[in-house]
Amino acid sequence: MARRPHVVVHLAIGLDATVRGFDADIGEYYGLVSTFDEDVTLAGADTILAQEEALASGPPGPGSNPDGALLAVVDSQERVTGWDALRNAGYWRDVRPLRGRGGGRVDLRDALEELAAEGAQVVRVDSGGRLVGVLLRGGLVDEVSLLVHPVLGSGPSWTDGEGRVGFELTHHEQRGQGMIWLRYRVVPHSSTSV
Repeated sequence: MARRPHVVVHLAIGLDATVRGFDADIGEYYGLVSTFDEDVTLAGADTILAQEEALASGPPGPGSNPDGALLAVVDSQERVTGWDALRNAGYWRDVRPLRGRGGGRVDLRDALEELAAEGAQVVRVDSGGRLVGVLLRGGLVDEVSLLVHPVLGSGPSWTDGEGRVGFELTHHEQRGQGMIWLRYRVVPHSSTSV
């Protein structure tokens, strides 16, 4: 079996497991990102599209960040258009669209293995329920990090129907403004008993 990077899902969620419909503490959320020492940030097209207008209408960014991670975007339908704005936003060293062969769906296992072959050791997923659910169902997540906010949100859950996946708590910590940071190791499907 080919090697793939360590994959961490890092999300800000409400008490009801929603990822939208509340004001997440972005400073706290991104303050925790450095703990993962990621080589690649993996995002879905919907996550990028939600920010595309703000990037396009704002002032030009400072350019690529040579010390930043690679931004890889799952964009099988080629909906993202603001690649230059993303590249110049100052967060990432470069950006890369991930597209399926022949216009089909992206094979995430293959994409992760290709990133590992290029030297990626840690991939942090910065996306919503759909991509997270696909990664979980595919057995492609090693760790889940949740910054739980003391609010009820609206919209989809971060799990998006992932099915039976087990988790082992590896870290918990109280953070500012009543938030809790939880880290879990994903238990392989074969040893999950629910």
